[in-house]
Amino acid sequence: MDTALVWFLVGLVLILLEIAVPGVILVFLGVAAWIVAGLDLLGVNSLTAQLWIFAGASVALLFGLRRFVKSWFLGRATNDSDDLMDEFVGKSVVVLEAIEPGGYGQVELKGAQWKATSTAAIAKDARCEVEKVDGLCLHVRPLSK
Repeated sequence: MDTALVWFLVGLVLILLEIAVPGVILVFLGVAAWIVAGLDLLGVNSLTAQLWIFAGASVALLFGLRRFVKSWFLGRATNDSDDLMDEFVGKSVVVLEAIEPGGYGQVELKGAQWKATSTAAIAKDARCEVEKVDGLCLHVRPLSK
C-alpha cells in the first residue's frame, strides 16, 4: 500500500475520532498526517523525515491554532453568569408558596419555580418583584400598589 494513502487514511481516522473524543486535539493530528501525505506525494519518502514532519506539524498546528478553532467546536463559555441573572432583576413574579420575613418560599419566573426569600411577608398568589439573584435564590419584594 502506498505510504501517502496510509498517511491520508490515518489523518481521516484521526479527524473522524475527534467527533467521539472531546478536546479538539485529534483534528490537528489528522491534518498533520494529511500534510505528510501531501509531502510524500511530492517526494519526501524517508519514514524518519515523515515522522519528524508529522511531529513538528502536529505540535505547530496544536499550539498555533487550537485556541482559535476550539471555539468553533465547543462554543464560547463564560464564567460570568451575572449578565444572565441581572436579566431577572426587576421582573414580576407570582408567589407559589407564601414567604415569611427572612424565610423561604417558592415563586414562578419564566415558567420555572424558584426558591425565594424576602424581608416582608408575602402571601401565596401575590405578585412581587425580583430585587436581586443570589445563586438559585431570588430576593423579592412586594409590588407597590
